[in-house]
Amino acid sequence: MLEDERRALCAVGRRLAEAGLVTGASGNVSVRSGDLVAVTPGGMMLDRMRPQDCPVVTMDARLVEGDHAPSSETPMHLALYEETPAAAIVHTHSTYGAVVATTMTELPPIHYNTLLLGGVVKVAEYATYGTPELAANVRAAMAGGKRAALMANHGGVTIGRDLDEAFENARLLEWLCGVYVRAKTIGEPRILTDEQLAKVVERGLTPPEFPPV
Repeated sequence: MLEDERRALCAVGRRLAEAGLVTGASGNVSVRSGDLVAVTPGGMMLDRMRPQDCPVVTMDARLVEGDHAPSSETPMHLALYEETPAAAIVHTHSTYGAVVATTMTELPPIHYNTLLLGGVVKVAEYATYGTPELAANVRAAMAGGKRAALMANHGGVTIGRDLDEAFENARLLEWLCGVYVRAKTIGEPRILTDEQLAKVVERGLTPPEFPPV
């Protein structure tokens, strides 16, 4: 089941590890096809997965194929599929994302490319990983058309129309967090105003629209 999607999960897992967005068995990825979701297995390094290692679950979390248990963060993935029209989700433990998620309540718009993630990136309230509470907190942080969120003292999560887009959003989130953290070392970062961001939108920089569900 979902053979192409499971192969794609493995490819993205390798890219995440190569980009330094995950370490060891941290982080997880999923892709949705209709009422089924292929997700990375729990406790396995993302750059060492094989397609057959990736379980397939239904939208109500029932395992329908696979010998490995799905990621512990599967409830969060499923909650986001219910909340958004996303077709793919990437969750990372990237360095700068974790720094911002440990110290801030949101990532302010320090660069106009923040618009590509839906604007100000919220930091979801802390909850233990893999719990319904965390899933609910992240779902709330992603409401209103957001493409990314941070999780307090944890990491980041991004969505996309496909796995490539979700991966690129994860890279953008880490870049934005890195710019903010580095800027803080030499001064107080300038934050773009609503008016300045509106002028960027007028020039056509907006997130790509999700296809109709």
